[in-house]
Amino acid sequence: MLRVLVGITLCVGLAVAFLLSTTRADPLPLGASAPAVSSVDENGKAVNLAEVFKSGTTLVYFFPRADTPGCTKEACALRDKWEDVKKLGITVIGVSMDKPEAQKAFKEKYNLPFTLLADEEGKVVKAFGVSTIRVGLPTRQSFLVKDGKIVWHDPEVKPDTHLDKVIKAVEGLSKTPAAGGKKQP
Repeated sequence: MLRVLVGITLCVGLAVAFLLSTTRADPLPLGASAPAVSSVDENGKAVNLAEVFKSGTTLVYFFPRADTPGCTKEACALRDKWEDVKKLGITVIGVSMDKPEAQKAFKEKYNLPFTLLADEEGKVVKAFGVSTIRVGLPTRQSFLVKDGKIVWHDPEVKPDTHLDKVIKAVEGLSKTPAAGGKKQP
């Protein structure tokens, strides 16, 4: 009986470890060209990111799943300071691997004023080199793109501090080649 319990415990432990594991990827480095990849938005409309990246500064932020606590906190922080975001000229694109219907429901429920990409196949996630957790959910990461180049990256976004870090980075873009004082490779 003890052997059976130990065996079951081991199997459950391995299953949990598998589900919570992270698949590491190499994110695009500062100075790299932003990927010319397309996806669909919350309405199922095609969005060509190469076109979006042609003008101004774009925040591309990746989140695991629509309408979950951390993702909601992060999205609502952007919404709540939307006037500040607009004053800085930032275009915001949120990306998860949800279906368009889930993204649309999320956007409508919280009155989000920015585009949400439904990257079901993970093309955008892969193009940016974003790591995944569990069953292919993207990790929380952000990139700033300016003039078609990656100028800032936060590989470990925290919903509570995300927007403050983004604003500080955008304000620093006019002072240094890569926000945060980091030199491009």
